[in-house]
Amino acid sequence: MADFTIAFYVHHHGSGHLMRTMQIIKALGNYPILLMGSGLKKLIDIPSNVQLVYLPLDIASTREKESINNNSSMAYHYAPLGIKGGRDRVDIMTKIFSDHFPMILIVDVSVEVTLLARLAGVPTIVMHQHGKRQDLPHQLAYDSAELLIAPYPLSMYMDKKNEYFAKTVFAGGFSKFDELERSGEINSKRICILIGNGGTSINDEVLNTIASACSDYEFHVLGLCNEENDNPVNLKFHGNVDNPHQLLDQAHIIIGNTGHNTVMETASLNKRFIGIPESRPFDEQIEKAKAIENRSGITIVLPEELLHANWPLIISELSEKMVDWNGVINSSAMDIIAKNIIKTAKKCFQLA
Repeated sequence: MADFTIAFYVHHHGSGHLMRTMQIIKALGNYPILLMGSGLKKLIDIPSNVQLVYLPLDIASTREKESINNNSSMAYHYAPLGIKGGRDRVDIMTKIFSDHFPMILIVDVSVEVTLLARLAGVPTIVMHQHGKRQDLPHQLAYDSAELLIAPYPLSMYMDKKNEYFAKTVFAGGFSKFDELERSGEINSKRICILIGNGGTSINDEVLNTIASACSDYEFHVLGLCNEENDNPVNLKFHGNVDNPHQLLDQAHIIIGNTGHNTVMETASLNKRFIGIPESRPFDEQIEKAKAIENRSGITIVLPEELLHANWPLIISELSEKMVDWNGVINSSAMDIIAKNIIKTAKKCFQLA
């Protein structure tokens, strides 16, 4: 029996937080683990040492929206007044903190959950993301955390080297493709387009525009279905693909938003990349695009340019460049993260 519990809080927006967390959980071995979040119902094949804690969403009902005067606060990102879901979430989490202590909580991501845990005397580790995080809520969360973990290399760090930098472990990048065998077979005419779950500017009109302008290439869209009969013949929709590795492995170029998982998966596969930074809180995707835009074999196209860009020129110029993801993926990243979680917990609880 372990001397402490490892808990994770996972934000429900997009799929990246949960995918990253499940990789870290696997690296932690047989420690007792609690996984808390509002988007866990799609999980399958849960390890036997992992207990799921389903949290209600803290979203106002119609009646609550009408009855609450929700004044904003500089101290929080999202803490609406009078929401039953919010009260229920806090009730569940604080009971977990009490029942399973000693516990360390890894937060990916939420300022409010980080501070709630710290107020309950639970030490926290916070995943450090790209973006402009100098606001008061982030400062409070980062200051209260025992450790920050950046799931990317130091070379991609875009912020000032302040007191939070000093408590950050740069584990390096990783993705679900790291351990898969590469075929080495590249189809020079195949371009894969990744559509994530967090919202994108890569819509049907954009896809038709790109495919129509580049008839010499075949475009494979992953993550989106389209049953229209008038699509260009070189545009193929695959919907949600359980095992996209083979399609992506043989691609010449990958197009996608500059969310964390898309960038790391493209780096793992060592593919040329056309990155499209979407509007996200704290300019996260814009900052990540800046962190990679000067590398060879990477081109950044802004959402407002998608329908007017010279796609044949962009693709032909990118095809002539060698791709450089050197130093982004770290084969030891999972081991570094797991060891730092355990080391921090033992330090907090004064365990040998």
